Amino acid sequence: MTDSTAMNENTPAWHAWMRPDQRTGYAVAAVASNGSGTTGLVLTEVARRLQAEGHRLAGVVQIEQDRDPDALCDMVLTVLPDGPRIDITQILGRHAQSCRLDQQALEDAVGFVDRSLDDRSQLLVINKFGKRESEGGGFRQTIARAVELDVPVLLGIGTKERHALEDYIGEDLVILPDDAGTILAWCHSCLEKH
Repeated sequence: MTDSTAMNENTPAWHAWMRPDQRTGYAVAAVASNGSGTTGLVLTEVARRLQAEGHRLAGVVQIEQDRDPDALCDMVLTVLPDGPRIDITQILGRHAQSCRLDQQALEDAVGFVDRSLDDRSQLLVINKFGKRESEGGGFRQTIARAVELDVPVLLGIGTKERHALEDYIGEDLVILPDDAGTILAWCHSCLEKH
């Protein structure tokens, strides 16, 4: 390529397959976990507030639930805007050491979000860019599609997957603190432009 859209080492991986006329200024923000395990719930609260304001959201958020102390990674998601709820964890037993992610349930959630995401969506919210996304699966293509549709993207991110997300999105990735007020301010600035 010889024009201003030429690829270089800083170009996001998904950017290469988009036509030059599809490459717009995109907005992707990741909420960095502070280690307290509350990032998903903060994103749920932000999504709830934005929906109450009348904004059209797509994506998934975590449902707060009572947890068994032995099941620290149990997670139920709700698909925005109004369901269904999907349990994305497998019950492997009390002393299980392997990954508890139910990959089929996650792919079911991806399918629901993919069907609801369109150019009328005002924001895509994904509770976590996790291991599946860092490996190329999960919501990764959904994120690319949102960017292609010029829909801002808000993601939760843990320490382990942050580098993979930075490589995927590129230098335009915005990192936000785990603070509802700051996240809402970023969302409102994107929604004003959308």
